[in-house]
Amino acid sequence: MRPRDRGLRGGAAVSPGLLVVLGVVTRTTGWVVPFGRTRVLRPKLWAYGSLVSGIGGAVFVFLGPLAGAYGPMPRAGWFASMGGLGLQMPAQRPGRGATDATKSAS
Repeated sequence: MRPRDRGLRGGAAVSPGLLVVLGVVTRTTGWVVPFGRTRVLRPKLWAYGSLVSGIGGAVFVFLGPLAGAYGPMPRAGWFASMGGLGLQMPAQRPGRGATDATKSAS
């Protein structure tokens, strides 16, 4: 194994773990990371999304390279990861939408 590959695998292992830790911390204390505080309205829902996304990402990362041996598990991990991100979306403040300011109020 080349040293570069070890670094990539280490980074890939840290990311889902960090998501799981952030999800547990947010669920237990209600604390949200500073860059997400202004957007997150529902910390508990965001925490559950983070947990699902982190666990799904870990399943995908660790079983993905061995997809032949584990069958559909890596794909299920990817879908769980995307589902967790989808769960985090309703927990955030909606963006500014287009307004109908050009229409007359008649």
